[in-house]
Amino acid sequence: MNENDKVPAPKLTQDPHSMRSGEREKVLEIAIGREVRARRKQQNTTVAELARVTGLSIGMLSKIENGNTSPSLTTLQLLADALSVPLTSFFRQFEERREAVHTRAGQGVELDREGTRANHQYSLLGHIGANGSGVIVEPYLITLTAESDVFPTFQHGGIETIYMLEGEVDYRHGDRVYPLKPGDTLFFDADAPHGPEHLVRLPARYLSVISYPQVN
Repeated sequence: MNENDKVPAPKLTQDPHSMRSGEREKVLEIAIGREVRARRKQQNTTVAELARVTGLSIGMLSKIENGNTSPSLTTLQLLADALSVPLTSFFRQFEERREAVHTRAGQGVELDREGTRANHQYSLLGHIGANGSGVIVEPYLITLTAESDVFPTFQHGGIETIYMLEGEVDYRHGDRVYPLKPGDTLFFDADAPHGPEHLVRLPARYLSVISYPQVN
């Protein structure tokens, strides 16, 4: 066989993130098992006690909780009755929506926050809320340039985490001032007055992640 007669290598078309039906079933079994265990522990019930009430063996319950078997609907109904929960509660973790936000470099949404002065650049890197967790999270990339001036302190609800990327800033929180250098982290209650007080070395950049309860 000469070089021109070589059979071309097959193209790989399989999505590495896709799940075969068997893999999907395994994920469902694990989700059900975790939920059964969580509900049992919430009620301070032992495996032996649950086995006695449902008529299932301890071994079978162990397999269910460890995601090693696929329980029938009849078995799940027995467990639901014994634990006094809706049968559908066992599928909650499997069906719960998970969100991710991918923001490419330079594509954050630039915005002005209340109290912001000129040349303080705020880029919103993503936003996840109303996902059932009861918490809203907003990550910002904040850039302070040589033209930036110090601005009045912020106060808002929630918890904030700052991670210093570049430059140096003296950052006030309440009645204390923290010197922040690259690699430093400041985690604080955002209800206290806070903000950069002295711009030591510019340009300065830091990540600010704010999380606060979702208001229904």
